[in-house]
Amino acid sequence: MMTQGYSSFARNVYIVDGARTPFLKSKNVPGVFSASDLAVQAGRELLARHSFSTNIIDEVVVGCVMPGVEEANIGRVIALRLGCNKTMPAWTVQRNCASGMQALDSAAKDIACGRHHLVLAGGTEAMSRAPLLYSNAMTVWIAGLMQARGYQDKLKQYARFRPYFLKPVIALLKGLTDPIVNLSMGQTAENLAFQFGITREEMDQFALASHQRVAAAQDEQHLKEVTTIFGTKSDFYVSDDGVRRDSSMQKLAQLKPFFDKKFGSVTAGNSSQVSDGAAMLLLASEEAVQKYQLPVLACIRDVEWSGVDPAVMGLGPVHATHHLLKRHGLTLDQIDYWEINEAFAAQVLACLSAFESDEYCKEKLGEPHALGVINRDRLNVDGGAVALGHPVGASGARIVLHLANVLQRQKAKLGIATICIGGGQGGAMLIEKV
Repeated sequence: MMTQGYSSFARNVYIVDGARTPFLKSKNVPGVFSASDLAVQAGRELLARHSFSTNIIDEVVVGCVMPGVEEANIGRVIALRLGCNKTMPAWTVQRNCASGMQALDSAAKDIACGRHHLVLAGGTEAMSRAPLLYSNAMTVWIAGLMQARGYQDKLKQYARFRPYFLKPVIALLKGLTDPIVNLSMGQTAENLAFQFGITREEMDQFALASHQRVAAAQDEQHLKEVTTIFGTKSDFYVSDDGVRRDSSMQKLAQLKPFFDKKFGSVTAGNSSQVSDGAAMLLLASEEAVQKYQLPVLACIRDVEWSGVDPAVMGLGPVHATHHLLKRHGLTLDQIDYWEINEAFAAQVLACLSAFESDEYCKEKLGEPHALGVINRDRLNVDGGAVALGHPVGASGARIVLHLANVLQRQKAKLGIATICIGGGQGGAMLIEKV
């Protein structure tokens, strides 16, 4: 069908199609849908568009960071709920914010090595359902109560109870805090703002543009990958609900710093939103494309993963992208369109500054000069996670799917989707329109 081109894979890996749910902003209560509910609804819509039986799918791979307690190996749960053959394997991957991209990478490698020909892969997250946990003190107390023998032992254990035992552990906050450097993800964004001299006004301008671009994309029907999902009480959800059409620089300026209240610049308004959502893609080998007469949206050419200091985790995309470009002899200006996941406005702006910095590229990347400038008109053209939300297990799959659609719409050739990863990593995927 086509030559290997830029690919590092032994065989071509095609993105056939994809669908995602609307990203639904958390309202501080458990959301309507579990993580598997979201992936099943996106997957069901995706598979319904094609004539083949689900029994021919070779495997399902799903990225998820916090599946519900009833969703152990959520990839398998999703596969069975979608009606896939019970003999078909399914599994779950977790690479923090890049879990959805990791699922695509894992599926692509299975296709490239000839193990499979048709794989359903993507990511899902119900961040609103992140649990409240007992503290260790409460857990120990309950364990003592369960081990007590007889009435007197139980009374003694009850007497050991202290009200502070009931203070819950918020799993979401724990998950968004790096245990090595003991910094929240927002604090790492503050580090980047300080390192690159990014102002509060620049962050808010970036955030405003994200909302404006998403609103325009919704009006112009450029988010065609979004599918309506249905609840159990005649409720339904058509579009991403985090976008603020009335956002302005004045309103953003009124928000107080959230992560460094005294000296910081990172606010809830210039950070990604806590959201629920799923994105699922169908990947295929050339043999499967021909055998089942499948459409082709794009071709996955290569994937790169890199590590950085967890305290500046937001720079991970710079390092992953650098290795990807270098391996294929490409430059920044040869990439037609970009998706950089908007964990924080400061984080994306820091990546752009790092690409443009002679000093950073020399010291950190070993290059003689700056890598260059990414044209802002070719970056996140339909907005990003600041406006859409960032359901951590799904975002890596979302940006790849949307980038493929952008390449098709703009009749462009090459795109890179890249994402920063809590813990100090970056992922980047090179795709080509075919």
